[in-house]
Amino acid sequence: MLKNVNNCSSNAGAYVNVRNVLFATGNFHKFNEVRSILSSIGIAVGMLRMKGKEIQSDNIMEIAENCALEAFNQCRIPLIVEDAGLFIDAFEGFPGPYSAYVYKTIQNRGILKLMENLQNRKATFCSAIVYCSQETGVLFFEGKVEGEITFTERKGDNNSGFGFDPIFQPFYSEKTFAEMTLEEKNYSSHRAKAVNEFAKWYNSDNRHDIF
Repeated sequence: MLKNVNNCSSNAGAYVNVRNVLFATGNFHKFNEVRSILSSIGIAVGMLRMKGKEIQSDNIMEIAENCALEAFNQCRIPLIVEDAGLFIDAFEGFPGPYSAYVYKTIQNRGILKLMENLQNRKATFCSAIVYCSQETGVLFFEGKVEGEITFTERKGDNNSGFGFDPIFQPFYSEKTFAEMTLEEKNYSSHRAKAVNEFAKWYNSDNRHDIF
């Protein structure tokens, strides 16, 4: 397993090979989910504590792409970046790509307050993973899960889940993401789907960036 990488040192390339990948993020919750999924299929993950500045865009894939390119241009080593958004039907997709900002400002209680008189509670969680290397350029992987916004925050006893997880219940489960164990959430969450799409490619014979 790779150790956390706090900056882009001249030895950073030594951390990367055919079975390792660096995840550029400052969010340990995301890192822990991605590491759990990839380590179970033999891919070690290192946390690169940096992420490019997010552009203003209505497309989470564009945001992730810009972050990945900026991070790669600073370090010049292959890496992945992930961006996610909660798209609520009743709000025409809001907060979507602005999910992180909305969570920081009004949090889950604010979303529930805005929706307290609404019956249409359908929402979609989307995850966009971008891989960037000198050899492959930019590659995109996406995952989506449909569900609904609950009427109250629901957290489990597993200390799992973060962000909007306590108010999002996927249609395939009676639990919110926050009520699930990490293993349950990683079984078919939006992030898990995107990570698994990336892993299929990463473990395939189509790669051309092997060190």
